[in-house]
Amino acid sequence: MKRSKQPNCCLAVDIGNSEIHMAPFYGQRRGAVSRLRTGLSRQQLTKKVLRLLKRKNYRLVRQAIICSVVPEKTRILEKILRRHIFEKVIVVGRDLSVPLKNRYRHPRQVGQDRLVGAFAAVELYRCPVIVIDLGTAITLDVVSHRREYLGGLIIPGLKLSTASLNRHTALLPLVEIRKPTQIIGRDTQSSILSGIFYGYGVMIDGLINLLKKQVRGQPQVIMTGGYCDLMRNFFRREVIIEHDLVLKGLNLLFHRTAQK
Repeated sequence: MKRSKQPNCCLAVDIGNSEIHMAPFYGQRRGAVSRLRTGLSRQQLTKKVLRLLKRKNYRLVRQAIICSVVPEKTRILEKILRRHIFEKVIVVGRDLSVPLKNRYRHPRQVGQDRLVGAFAAVELYRCPVIVIDLGTAITLDVVSHRREYLGGLIIPGLKLSTASLNRHTALLPLVEIRKPTQIIGRDTQSSILSGIFYGYGVMIDGLINLLKKQVRGQPQVIMTGGYCDLMRNFFRREVIIEHDLVLKGLNLLFHRTAQK
């Protein structure tokens, strides 16, 4: 696979617990986002990634940057990319640190995806900022007006909660998460949907209020993750939706490193 040198291009890879998101960037312009299941076997993952790399919009890309919370998949992806003409593969947390002052008691415990998302929010908007990621786990992270990552909260995600109800009860079904038609459920399925949607909505809204009291200034609220479009309907406050916040943060980090 012949690739011409394009120093401003990079492949951003976000390896999460449930999905791997990949997108080529050409400067600040993002190509199409590809989504793969994290649970794929090594053989399946290799086959699908190689198929992606043959696409026309990937042919200018020779460098990659990876953010991961699944070490095993990091090793597999890095090996695939290095083997197939990627001259440089950067792993966040190993090869570079996110340029925020990390105030976590044990800084190494913070997921790199949380730090990259917080960095992206600060760079794209301003600080102070509250970043909410509605993924497999829901995280709320806070960056102060001094660009300090202060920490945050971790909560089981919407899908984890519905799966747990189904797995640990005899009669409750596994439901597909969507917005309920009314707050009072009239059957078991609608009751679960209402509990999940309104329960998480009220909880997140209340947590935003609590966090704002802990931060100097008027923090903006940035929401990302797979369920942000669903939950945005709950909030009357101004919440900025950024579907690909971590991927954008990876691209910003790549260019920051390239300029040094």
